[in-house]
Amino acid sequence: MNKGPISQFIQHHYRHFNAAALVDAAKGYETHLLEGGKMMVTLAGAMSTAELGISFAEMIRAGKVDIISCTGANLEEDIMNLVAHTHYKRVPHYRDLSPQDEWELLEGGFNRVTDTCIPEEEAFRRIQQHIVKIWKEAEAKGERYFPHEYMYKLLLSGAMKENYEIDPKNSWMIAAAERNIPIVVPGWEDSTMGNIFASYVIKGELKATTMKSGIEYMVELSDWYRKNSSGKGVGFFQIGGGIAGDFPICVVPMMYQDLEWTDVPFWSYFCQISDSTTSYGSYSGAVPNEKITWGKLDIHTPKFVIESDATIVAPLIFAYLLGW
Repeated sequence: MNKGPISQFIQHHYRHFNAAALVDAAKGYETHLLEGGKMMVTLAGAMSTAELGISFAEMIRAGKVDIISCTGANLEEDIMNLVAHTHYKRVPHYRDLSPQDEWELLEGGFNRVTDTCIPEEEAFRRIQQHIVKIWKEAEAKGERYFPHEYMYKLLLSGAMKENYEIDPKNSWMIAAAERNIPIVVPGWEDSTMGNIFASYVIKGELKATTMKSGIEYMVELSDWYRKNSSGKGVGFFQIGGGIAGDFPICVVPMMYQDLEWTDVPFWSYFCQISDSTTSYGSYSGAVPNEKITWGKLDIHTPKFVIESDATIVAPLIFAYLLGW
């Protein structure tokens, strides 16, 4: 592939330290795919609110992502941005906000994520009115689905098309739904839609079992991994830390150690973008070699750590992989 100006700039200027690690990781990702490997991408933090979809959606459409693990927040916030973008409020001076300033944002119906405030009414409630119908329809039919499958149903139904406020090509969830990319959403309950679903369970309007669980996600992931880890194997590209990364990476030791399936290959590529410095007892701040002791990575697995802001690094790596 002929590389475009962004890729050329990166290769020419990014020669040392974290910059060099970025180039090495991007080339490693590219080599992994060229040799027939598959790739999981994990999204932690608020990557969707950071509008990572502008580049990530194109990665999905280009076939450079085979499976995704993300927090419930990232699952829903891409759709929130899709239908309420013009109502978001940016607060560049967020470091200077007083408790009173924060309270006034709440009173105005805004929930802040760093410098970006999500509008509750336009974002949360706009999705809620549609997704609740889908939950209840499934329950009435005796059907059960995963959180991401309900979101796929919502997007593919076209029920919210008239509310789109960004170009849908910049929504990674639309791209994933159209390609039916497998998604794992560990700890989905820790999200706005998860809280809303729980509220309907408490009110007796829905059953908790209408939503498939995290254990079922792990079972589904183990089946997917078994079917896709032959040959070059499956790589692991981790944006941030936390449960979005820790949950899926554990599928390998679970199969090897707990199920005693001794033919399970390790993850065959590993990269983490994180601004969490190496620290005591931290998963996000653990160096990749620690994962060898947990049976997640092999001694020979290519390993990369880029200690920087994922909102800067990930789009650059994606740009390289897309030849921009």
